Amino acid sequence: MGIFDILFGKKQQQETIDQGLQKTRESFLGKISKAIAGKSTVDEDVLDQVEDALVSADVGVETTVKIIYALEARVAKDKYLNTNQLNQILKEEIEKLLISSPQDLAYENYQLPTGHTPHVILVVGVNGVGKTTTIGKLAHNFKKAGKSVLLGAADTFRAAAVDQLTIWSDRADVPIVKKEMGSDPASVAFDTVQSGVSRHSDVILIDTAGRLHNKAHLMDELTKIKKVIQKVIPEAPHEVMLVLDGSTGQNAIEQARHFTAATDVTALVITKLDGTAKGGVVLAIANQFKIPVKFIGMGEQADDLLVFNKQQFVDGLFPNLT
Repeated sequence: MGIFDILFGKKQQQETIDQGLQKTRESFLGKISKAIAGKSTVDEDVLDQVEDALVSADVGVETTVKIIYALEARVAKDKYLNTNQLNQILKEEIEKLLISSPQDLAYENYQLPTGHTPHVILVVGVNGVGKTTTIGKLAHNFKKAGKSVLLGAADTFRAAAVDQLTIWSDRADVPIVKKEMGSDPASVAFDTVQSGVSRHSDVILIDTAGRLHNKAHLMDELTKIKKVIQKVIPEAPHEVMLVLDGSTGQNAIEQARHFTAATDVTALVITKLDGTAKGGVVLAIANQFKIPVKFIGMGEQADDLLVFNKQQFVDGLFPNLT
């Protein structure tokens, strides 16, 4: 891949993010512009309305308070007066909330972390958030990046989940390991990893059941899956990736709370961010759980599942600032 292709790809991704965050941006920045209109100084009233704008964007109370405190300190020190200056401070403070991990850069252009093969990703999340679809899109994009991919259909409690993943397997032209409905999920996971090793796969994506009605049962199930995987690859899974529906706002935070209590979640995928005014939930989740966001969904197409880049995301919220 040449430098022109890389630069074009980044420009295209930024355009997708800008378009996907349009409703969040218009709601968020619109309220801030209204708050400061006619003002010669940034006063308490302006800060109150900025706080309201953050909460409305589903940034969450805890994260909003942190941003407002930082904003108050900056305003007291620097006496910023206009909308662009206020937005610049907000942009800087928001970017600080989005944590990075050492592996983040490894995923650029759907590359994989180095040092081991295959890379095993256990994907978790409740039914309805787009978990199985996300796995299919990941498979498509990893395959497009030249990686050999294997899918494991370990959500054996829903026939629709296995069928849906099979459709994505055909669509992405990647192999899948599956068993009949009601089979032991850990057995499917074991067979998948064993098959991935024999096939010399680069990445293994394992779907899991999306039930949250019993946290203890969920923990037991995921623990069992991990144990059987480690019989084949002792250090696997290399990532436990939680899929959340960004359009549900605070409900996504509750789901994250349940799953992080039940298992060691190491990465996040936040879907359905396009067409919602609740894009601020990305900030709330990243700040509250201190887990890096690895991928974001900005549309229906497979190519709309993007590798998360915090600079691009913040630029999408504040497109006119450099």
